Amino acid sequence: MEQIVKAVERARGNSQVLTSRERQLVPAEIRYTQTRTTQYYPAWLHQHRLITLDMAAPHIEAYKVLRTRVSQRMRQNGWITLAVTSSVPDEGKTLTAINLSISLAMGADHTVLLVDADLRRPSVHLYLGLEVELGLNDHLLGNAPFEQILVHPGIRHLVVAPGGQPVAQSSEALSSPKMLQLVRELRMRYPSRLVVFDLPPLLSTDDALAFAPYVDAMLLVVEEGKTPRDELLNAVRLLESANENLIGTVLNKSRSVQPTARYGY
Repeated sequence: MEQIVKAVERARGNSQVLTSRERQLVPAEIRYTQTRTTQYYPAWLHQHRLITLDMAAPHIEAYKVLRTRVSQRMRQNGWITLAVTSSVPDEGKTLTAINLSISLAMGADHTVLLVDADLRRPSVHLYLGLEVELGLNDHLLGNAPFEQILVHPGIRHLVVAPGGQPVAQSSEALSSPKMLQLVRELRMRYPSRLVVFDLPPLLSTDDALAFAPYVDAMLLVVEEGKTPRDELLNAVRLLESANENLIGTVLNKSRSVQPTARYGY
């Protein structure tokens, strides 16, 4: 980590020449010439419980811990695609996916693409305050080029692919050859970029199970005191049968008072 910090300082100060190893750790500054760029509003993000670069709050540390653990596992195994889901609705999986993506993008060693793959209830754009004309649904079920749906929300090193208008045939779209080809292209075209997919809840539809084999790893979000134990165990078994790389669970809205969890994460 110290090496990364030094590399960032050198890149910002432009006072020394970066070594080849440091060039691998620090992404070059990106100019989004073809991706639509918007400006985020800190007050809006704060209202929707999203973290920002200028925020100083205890729950940021919890997301930093999550970021470190996730990025270490991904790096150790050479993984670049991660899907976030939950057992049942309203456990906080979309909020977790967004905040994890922002936290990963704040790091110095990779860029992040956040894909809203909850095609029945796409909401990533609502949390971020984005106006959406085209989304993933328009690419999978129509002729919209994927590059045209991307939005840079003004957060450094983060790009968002919104879901678009809700559709009923979501599991068919997520398991379609077009979606599989998209995941393959994202792997090959951007090997240094982490791709985070926000999926629907596992036990509500078959969408997450249909899509799980396409990604490298899965992350399960659980709300404390909400999900019955048997449903949680069933969800874990289903996930592990569809994708053996379940890298962990996130306990959301925890009531325990821990030094890094006083905000409820």
